[in-house]
Amino acid sequence: MYSRTGRVRQVLSGGQRLATVRASDGRLTLGIAGARRLVEALPPPAYRVVILPDVADFARDGKNAFCRHVVSADPEIRAGDEVLVVTGDDDLCATGTAVLSGAEMLVFNYGVAVKVREGVNAR
Repeated sequence: MYSRTGRVRQVLSGGQRLATVRASDGRLTLGIAGARRLVEALPPPAYRVVILPDVADFARDGKNAFCRHVVSADPEIRAGDEVLVVTGDDDLCATGTAVLSGAEMLVFNYGVAVKVREGVNAR
């Protein structure tokens, strides 16, 4: 889908939003359909933040993932990256923006690790 200026705004496939181009910086923000494709295409731990199964339902409902609930994270994640929030068995819960790097998520015991944009149950 294009904006009024003719620039690419959203990446759609079969009527589902895979990603949106952020106007502020040109980065892509993932939709759930796009996140599901990445989970299938990229082997773990690429772009994944693994959370405890006890809090997976909160992430699925679109709630933020906190550092204390992070079990593991891709060490290549940097703050501001789009990430996949998954459970230990690689079940997608949500997609969002990393607030901290992958290493920092594991060290800190408080604060938001991933600002969830969309959970799989959010619709």
